[in-house]
Amino acid sequence: MDNIFRNGDKFSLKDAEKISKVLHAEKLSEESDRFRIRIVDAESRRSLSLEIFPEVSLGKVRGMLIVVYTGNSHLQLHNCTGYVISEELGEVTFIAESSDRLSGIVVEQGASCSLYAALDRELISSDFTQLGVEVMLSGVALSLAEDLLSSDSGDEE
Repeated sequence: MDNIFRNGDKFSLKDAEKISKVLHAEKLSEESDRFRIRIVDAESRRSLSLEIFPEVSLGKVRGMLIVVYTGNSHLQLHNCTGYVISEELGEVTFIAESSDRLSGIVVEQGASCSLYAALDRELISSDFTQLGVEVMLSGVALSLAEDLLSSDSGDEE
């Protein structure tokens, strides 16, 4: 993994620029409370907007919010605890940890994204050959972020 961002770090324009670069973003804009990244894949005729709110009110707590808008979906990841950039795969994986569960959004260069929610933390370090294909995919996708996860599950909640 090329770049890892952990909860506690301050998300900055430099982080947004790294993400934009690996995703081959068409546009990056900085607003007062967020960074907006526009990704377009002309060949597949797909586009998406990725918004990163470094610190926003999420009810009684403040945290990082990741929002993805596509032509037919709106995805949110509350309390993002970190991200991993993979230049090799051309994607960014955003993770949210809580007790024994993980959720994540994977945004790819081709203006596509995937959402994985409420996975058992143990799943990402299990023997994938023992899992059904439908479960294996989520474990493999979020296992890329294993190095950024807190070692003591639940402490980041």
